[in-house]
Amino acid sequence: MIAAPAACSSIPRKSIGWSITLSVLLILAGIAAILLPPIMGLGVTLYIGWLLILSGIAHFIFAWKSHSAGAVLWEVLVGLVYLVAGGYLILHPLAGLLSLTLFLAIYLLIEGIFEIALSFQITRNGRGWLAFEGIITIILAVMIWRTWPFSTIWAIGTLVGISMLFSGFSRLMFSLACRRAFASAV
Repeated sequence: MIAAPAACSSIPRKSIGWSITLSVLLILAGIAAILLPPIMGLGVTLYIGWLLILSGIAHFIFAWKSHSAGAVLWEVLVGLVYLVAGGYLILHPLAGLLSLTLFLAIYLLIEGIFEIALSFQITRNGRGWLAFEGIITIILAVMIWRTWPFSTIWAIGTLVGISMLFSGFSRLMFSLACRRAFASAV
């Protein structure tokens, strides 16, 4: 019996079917997100809100475990900031989505600038691709910013949908390749 390639060691043989199913579900969810970006955007906003609330609770727990007054004070203050921000996103998801969209544009602009700057530091192959990625990222940031607040309707939901779609396809191709490798190793 021939062993399957090492790349497939991250997926046990008996889990290939589940991996393929998950891939198809990711593809379908990505398509739904692209077709319904406002709903996905609100879903992302609520998800981030709940993550912030859980982070706030974690800071309170850590404050309770801390033994110095300064650490307790800072942990409680940080926990309050997380709780307030998370609560705001959950109670006002549309306003939160507006804020997240603007934050996304700023983030993409900074990321694009850093990618272009990094491309000047690289002397090996790929320098042009990194600069190209930086330029495309800046163009996307400007598109979101210039059309804000109207870009709120499409930006986050569409980008998350595209990410899910590509994740689903890449996972599907990897899972199918591993299934073929396991089949030929028998």
